[in-house]
Amino acid sequence: MIYEMRTYDLKPRSLPKVLERWAEAIEYRKTLSPLGAFWYTEIGPLNQIISSRESIFPTIETLHLFGITLLLGTILVMSLRLLGVMLPKQPVTELAAELAPYTKWGLVTVLGSGVPMFIGVALKCYGATWFWIKMALLATALIFHFTFFRKVIRSEEAAASRGTIAALGALILWFGVGIAGRSIGFFN
Repeated sequence: MIYEMRTYDLKPRSLPKVLERWAEAIEYRKTLSPLGAFWYTEIGPLNQIISSRESIFPTIETLHLFGITLLLGTILVMSLRLLGVMLPKQPVTELAAELAPYTKWGLVTVLGSGVPMFIGVALKCYGATWFWIKMALLATALIFHFTFFRKVIRSEEAAASRGTIAALGALILWFGVGIAGRSIGFFN
């Protein structure tokens, strides 16, 4: 018995078209000889490890969600303080200093777990509109956070209008990143 095995390297974003063409041709292909299997995988050994083990991706995703909770929790508390909704007697700079380590570790956890999550489903993400929206919001949120927001929360005498802009901007951007990330699974 002779077995024929073929491997193809595809161009980025071409997998959906290849699968569509295979679906059109599969019946004719079966008339030539039995088809034992048809598999596809995304490139790379790390991708294969992440996507082939049942527990790895959920573990990474759990760490990612923990990081999101930590990051968004600190951003929410700081923003609500800037808006004057909570902790009105707590100086902004003191609260910022107390929350800084948690914000940092939340951000490190989110970014550190987000990369392997992406590697595990790179082709799905690459072709997903919501992934690119998330990346654009993430880049904007990081720039906003490390420039304007940080400057406001470290200022002893931040103007109320700057505090409001910083708080609303941070909430919109960071929660936008989270919503866009969640939308990848639902809408793409």
